[in-house]
Amino acid sequence: MNISAHLPFLTVPALGSEEIAGPTIFETFLEAGWMAKGVFLVLVIFSLLSWAVVVAKAFQFQRADRQSESFLQIFRKSRRFSEVSSATGNLAASPLVGLFQTGHAEIDAQIKQADGGALRLRSLPALERSLQRAVNVELQSFSRWTSLLATTAAATPFIGLFGTVYGIMIAFQDIGLTGSTSLAVVAPGIAEALVNTAAGLGAAIPALVAYNYFANRLRRLRLKLEDFALEFLNLAERNFT
Repeated sequence: MNISAHLPFLTVPALGSEEIAGPTIFETFLEAGWMAKGVFLVLVIFSLLSWAVVVAKAFQFQRADRQSESFLQIFRKSRRFSEVSSATGNLAASPLVGLFQTGHAEIDAQIKQADGGALRLRSLPALERSLQRAVNVELQSFSRWTSLLATTAAATPFIGLFGTVYGIMIAFQDIGLTGSTSLAVVAPGIAEALVNTAAGLGAAIPALVAYNYFANRLRRLRLKLEDFALEFLNLAERNFT
């Protein structure tokens, strides 16, 4: 019995034949039109700017945390505000230093205006308002540029989607001109269009994660500043009223 006659027909590639590789997505994108490249450039700019903000804010918070710890140790060990003030020269990155300097300046101004030079505060609510204003100033400094992260997270997926929709429209237009609907004709245009969607998500996801992280850090910083303001007020009330 001839067994080979009942086996399915197998095609064995000839030795030495090479598989023909098509162009990569990157190579395909290089052949894209000016609109696709323009959208991609906008997404790259958003991504670079958001990463620059992430690095700068991470460095700012890390430096502030380190110097705030040193400042609190000095503040709680010192017996006079003048001693604390003289030791804050190298701790300017700490937001607590700005808060302390504002409170110290307000106390100094009220004492100088007091009758007979008595070391008494004329208005404790005025000192509280000064500290609250200083808290807002410090928070504004630390939240600067974080809105760019929110903008990147919200806008870049839609910008990438716009590039994809426009690219698919061009792909369908090419199908109409060539009259062919084969995958070989449609796939490069769609792949080219989807690159912008991927780029938009690639810019948005890290920006969203970073924005939520820094928003949480800002909430913790607000609590820390408000706690220090209360500690400063209590100390001022005990010593100057």
